[in-house]
This record gives sequence, structure tokens and C-alpha cells, in this order.
Amino acid sequence: MTAVVSKSREAAGASDILTIAGREFRSRLLVGTGKYRDLDETRRAVEASGAEIVTVAIRRTNIGQNPNEPNLLDVLSPRRYTLLPNTAGCYSAEDAVRTCRMARELLDGHDLVKLEVLGDDKTLFPDIPKTLSAAETLVKEGFKVMVYTTDDPVMAKRFEEIGCVAVMPLAAPIGSGLGIRNPYNIRIIVENARVPILVDAGVGTASDAAVAMELGCDGVLMNTAIAAARNPVLMASAMKKAVEAGRDAYLAGRMPRKFYATASSPVDGTFF
Repeated sequence: MTAVVSKSREAAGASDILTIAGREFRSRLLVGTGKYRDLDETRRAVEASGAEIVTVAIRRTNIGQNPNEPNLLDVLSPRRYTLLPNTAGCYSAEDAVRTCRMARELLDGHDLVKLEVLGDDKTLFPDIPKTLSAAETLVKEGFKVMVYTTDDPVMAKRFEEIGCVAVMPLAAPIGSGLGIRNPYNIRIIVENARVPILVDAGVGTASDAAVAMELGCDGVLMNTAIAAARNPVLMASAMKKAVEAGRDAYLAGRMPRKFYATASSPVDGTFF
């Protein structure tokens, strides 16, 4: 029986592919590369996560622009991973666009980017008007934009309409570890979307990642939840399993919620 279940799950997983901008991925967990103790810990955590897409903060991470410093690409090869340059630390549309252009030059024409334009230092919430402006410019220039935004369903749809290839609403403030604060908005965003929806920011532990997937999200992006754990490599492994479990639960379809108990072993038809 176990072998039959295993084969069935394997067959379902083989066809359950995440597609972003025409590229296919088996892992629905995306991870960041910042805040680790060193590049070796970064490498080990990313490997344990099973992620195929890794984000890189161009303004903070050396990927060749500083030849005398350790290079992230020495431990995370672009031949093995899809790099996702991001605009972390940008507070204006102009800086964000400039950062994406720099990434394209450094990575030989790479056009898949994660856009974030922050509004203030305290909350790190996105500045939506500036993000919208930057997204419009980048889409016109041929970039494939995965955009970090609030959990506002109206704005999520707007970013999709202007041509973003994925929309990434926050679950809670960046680095807070608070988990999904407004699951209803996330669910509405998912139900109205025709592009992948990935929860970005606020995940603190494995159960948060599972909830995001159970809501129907196409994936989860995280950094601090792994890098700030006491054992980042073990947490990366836990997040991998949580994303997979949450996805399986979503595909399986949960039982309806009920006000009263229903016996697991019905008494109807029993002998006595």
C-alpha cells in the first residue's frame, strides 16, 4: 500500500510544475542569500532548501562587481540555480530601475528580476506608486518583473495587468516572522490571478509556509526565516518540507469545517 501511495504522489508531483515567465521549476520555495554568517552557510542552506530560484540583492551582494571581495557566484553557480536579482534597499523608482539594468549587465542579459521599492526604513512596506512606476518602466524595457507589493487585491491585479510575470504580496513586514496576518486578502489575490502568486516577507517558521501554500499560493519566498534561525540549514530543510506539504494539502482539498463532531467510525450498520 505504501509503495502505491508513493508512486501516486510521485506521478502527481511530476506534473505539478511552477511556471514563471515561461520557465519551469519543480521547487516552489524561493530563498534569499543575505544575512548568513558566511558564504559556506549560504551554500549549505540553499542546498538544504531544494530551491531552484535564489534572490540576490544587487546593492548588497557581490556577484562580480567587486573583484577583490568574495563572490556569491563562486558558491551558487548560475548553471545550477536561477538567479533572481532584486532591488532591496531602493527607495525610488529611479534607483530600482537602475539596479535592474546593472543586474542585466552583470549577468549577461539576464532579464528576470524581483522589484521592490520601499517606503520607509521602519516598516519596509513597499511604496506602491513608486513600485508601479518602476514596474511600468521595466516591463517596457523587456524585463520579466516579479513584484513585491502589499496584500491589496486591487493593486495585485493592477501589477498583473501592466505585465508583471508574478505578484508577490507580503504576509507581514519584511523580517518580522509574524506569519500571514491577512489570509483572506491573500486568498482573494490568488483567486483573481492569472499569474503566479508567491507570498514574500513575514514568514517565520514552517507552519507559516504551509499555510501560504494551503491558501493556494504558487510559492513562497523567504530569507530571514531561514538565515536567522538557530540552525539555518535545518530550518531550510523544514521549509522545503512545509512548502511541499502545504501544496499537497491544497491539491488534495481539505475537509469542510463543521460546527459539530462527525464520528471517524460511524455506528450505522454495526452489528450491536
